[in-house]
Amino acid sequence: MFGKVSLLSALISAASAEILWDGRFNDMTSSSELSDWSFSNPVGSYQYYIHGSGDVTDYVNLDSSYKNPADISSKQGAKITIDSTSKWNGQTMLRTELIPQTTAAINKGKVYYHFSLKTSADNVPTATNEHQVAFFESHFTEMKYGASGSSNTNLQWCVGGVSQWDVELVADEWHNIAYEIDFDAGSVTFWHSTGSDALTKTAGPVDASTSSNGADWHLGVLRLPGSNDGTGAEDWYFSGVYVESGDITTLVNSAGGSADGETSATSIVAASSTKAATSTAIVPSSSAVSPDAASSTVTAVVESPTPSSSAVAVQTSASSSATETPVASSTAAVTKTSAASSTAIATETPIAPSTSAAAETSSAASSTSAATPTAPAGPGSDAVLPKEFTIKQFIAWLKAKQGRK
Repeated sequence: MFGKVSLLSALISAASAEILWDGRFNDMTSSSELSDWSFSNPVGSYQYYIHGSGDVTDYVNLDSSYKNPADISSKQGAKITIDSTSKWNGQTMLRTELIPQTTAAINKGKVYYHFSLKTSADNVPTATNEHQVAFFESHFTEMKYGASGSSNTNLQWCVGGVSQWDVELVADEWHNIAYEIDFDAGSVTFWHSTGSDALTKTAGPVDASTSSNGADWHLGVLRLPGSNDGTGAEDWYFSGVYVESGDITTLVNSAGGSADGETSATSIVAASSTKAATSTAIVPSSSAVSPDAASSTVTAVVESPTPSSSAVAVQTSASSSATETPVASSTAAVTKTSAASSTAIATETPIAPSTSAAAETSSAASSTSAATPTAPAGPGSDAVLPKEFTIKQFIAWLKAKQGRK
């Protein structure tokens, strides 16, 4: 059951996490924008140069139907395609890959590389070719599917080319993944969930040669040739792509707010407790509070859901390389530097609990609910949360209390 302790932990985690690079495609209206990028014109969130000879839309397409529906932080996902034309730079491998365009420190300290992936019943990847997915140039960690010379229908997490975890890859099942990479300690840990479930630590830490220049993580797919090559196009779907530091964000629906603006705390309760109870009771906060009473306010908003067959009252708030040649086991590194990217983050209205409940709704149009809390500098400041608050407002309040900017 999704209780107040786990949600409070998620809120505090969100406050201490920092998105270093945002690749959720929220800053794009069409995949054709990828072609604006070049080494002499490093614009956008991605470097796009590893692909076949066709148009961008032959290999990358964006649409809201291509994302994990549970991910309200993303307005769309990407369908990445490989086919017989997807041969890059004279190679025999089939490749379509995107690389982060950023100068942020995504290759230092402890960071988390987040993404969700799935395949569908159409253009199914062949199981008789090895596919390297979401991989680093040196292959110190990556996902794999298929096997050259044999058949393997499992999605695998690998470190240094060695499988550490696997599961059957089923069409239209979203896999939410985070690589926890400690570049200083030289280790990788695997976080995973499916659908709308929160990420859990699934495997690791495993010792790894954690080396990266910050421009050598490949979002997409590389298919190696084999003795029984599949024919036709293959599609892979990706969403929720970003890199963060601090504490890991485990909720699929909360990273960085929703795609249209600010996400309310209540929306996370509703989205995260859907499977926990057939009926959900949330106790609303009764008033704006001072810093000394802040903990009780968060508790009020995030009270544990109560399973019940009877109708309950629910209050919700409508819120507002130059060159590189990867091989199966190891390879050279890309050495191009990249420029800072800009991103667009923002809001979607919260998801109401699907129960036989009497719903009492507070309008987000109220200036009291929507007001951003004041945040004087310095620990123990007089910052006050409004009666109804969003995740963004909570984070601003907590940082003000801690004297952080």
